[in-house]
Amino acid sequence: MQTILGASGQIATELTRELQRIQAGPLRLVSRNPRKVNDSDTLHRADLLDAAQTHQAVAGSDIVYFTAGLPADTERWEVQFPTMLRNALDATRAAGARFAYFDNTYMYPQDHRIQTEQTPFEPVGRKGQVRARMAQLVLEEMQRGEIPVLIARAPEFYGPGRTQGFTNSLVIERMKAGRRALVPVRADRRRTLIWTPDASRALARLGTTPDAYGQTWHLPVSDVHPTYGEFVELAATVFGVSGRYTVVPRWALNAAGLINPQAREIRELLPRYAADNLFDDSKFRARFPDFAVTSHAEGLERIHRETRD
Repeated sequence: MQTILGASGQIATELTRELQRIQAGPLRLVSRNPRKVNDSDTLHRADLLDAAQTHQAVAGSDIVYFTAGLPADTERWEVQFPTMLRNALDATRAAGARFAYFDNTYMYPQDHRIQTEQTPFEPVGRKGQVRARMAQLVLEEMQRGEIPVLIARAPEFYGPGRTQGFTNSLVIERMKAGRRALVPVRADRRRTLIWTPDASRALARLGTTPDAYGQTWHLPVSDVHPTYGEFVELAATVFGVSGRYTVVPRWALNAAGLINPQAREIRELLPRYAADNLFDDSKFRARFPDFAVTSHAEGLERIHRETRD
């Protein structure tokens, strides 16, 4: 049995599809309100803040994937995320299962340094501090050695469906609606973006590969790292719309955060939009050379087809 904790998000949905495609075995989807992705999925309602419910959800599992998310609310992250993760780790240990942790890069330095699996944690804001604390919990579990554990880390998302991310909300969704894209801070800095279905497929590959455990992995990305200006230009070509955009300066985003919740939550990430933000996936590519990465043009075309259908 493979169990996905936090089964309602886009990463979990694509992960469920991929595990079914590769016939990884029975799948149990766990969240407060789980929904089937495949006809054969087993659904289990549980609140990961409740230790007993989490243990029941994980019991009998061979592999547990932690893909749980929360809205971009700093106080909820601080209060809820570490508890959810501790409950999941405790339950997985009790079940004697393997644990695959889906992570992001909030804890990394927000400067020009290329991010690798050895990049030190230097969180800038409160959400980054939460993610650093969570990653450390998983690393401590890995070092304890009682169960196999891996970390799969992804940079900023873009993708289809209900993908949550600033590139989707500020650029893609606005352009699909015929509106001018909004670019945070600078349009001439290169950025690494990951296509969410690629992230999920890669997580499935790692989770079902025994020798991937005991390590941190950067998930695979396109070998092209466009500036936001270039990404907007490409999206305009694919969507058949204007490539106009407005660069929103840092001071304006800081000011907007006083009244707008979404702008408030992006403020601690603003330094990374002022510098090239590049993510190295060479370790994954060396281990899985056959893994096909989706180009930005292919990803944007899929989003465009989804909009038309």
